[in-house]
Amino acid sequence: MSKINNLNLIRSEGRLTGKQLVDVLFPDFEELKGDRLYGDDSAIVCGIATLFDKPVTVVAQNKGANFEERVANNFGMAHPEGYRKAERMFKLAEKFNRPIITIVDTAGAYPGIESEERGQASSIANCLMTLADIKVPVITIILSEGGSGGALALAHADYIYSFENAYYSVISPEGYAEILYKSEKSVEEIIDDLPIFADSLQELGIVDYIIPEPEGGICLPIDSVQSYKLQEHIANVINSFNPKQIRAHRYERFRKFGR
Repeated sequence: MSKINNLNLIRSEGRLTGKQLVDVLFPDFEELKGDRLYGDDSAIVCGIATLFDKPVTVVAQNKGANFEERVANNFGMAHPEGYRKAERMFKLAEKFNRPIITIVDTAGAYPGIESEERGQASSIANCLMTLADIKVPVITIILSEGGSGGALALAHADYIYSFENAYYSVISPEGYAEILYKSEKSVEEIIDDLPIFADSLQELGIVDYIIPEPEGGICLPIDSVQSYKLQEHIANVINSFNPKQIRAHRYERFRKFGR
């Protein structure tokens, strides 16, 4: 598959959403809402669940399954209250010694004036600082789009999964073309030069494990055997971490990027 077709598949209607993946992996998921300062942001879904009878904290970006949901969720582009809600959940996870599992699917944080007025940059920075120092394992699944700081706020992780058809980047391909080439080149012309897809990210050591997808991309219904294997894999990864060495491991992991 060409990379431009891969990008179209990532953004295709009917592709699995963050909330749908949560429901598949964590049938007993209980949602918690609100940032305790401004309001609730449905672009980020947070809560608690169990993984093989062990409690975990789940934080997922959610674009929505249809047009009405996507509008209500701002197409997965969270406002500051979404990231403050995520930060609150991270701190609760540490307090109760629960591993954190995040699901990334956003083109980026919402860049509107109201977001800037309510502290978008600081809310993302606080998520990063919290995850950098937290004493429980952080596991991230990149579902489809992982764009800019809006994705990184949930992906400062000890172990990163990526679905086969997903990208993770400092900027969208369209933004890259606009900034560097002033629209003189199309996305189709530059996309092969961008190491933003799962296979390239695994070669760079950023992605640890690629989750295979069926032909045509990941959508409902999900193969129950495959979902169980993913649950098992996540549980084994979580159990592999030594709590006393978790922050040292995280530091070394990020120091290796770019070598």
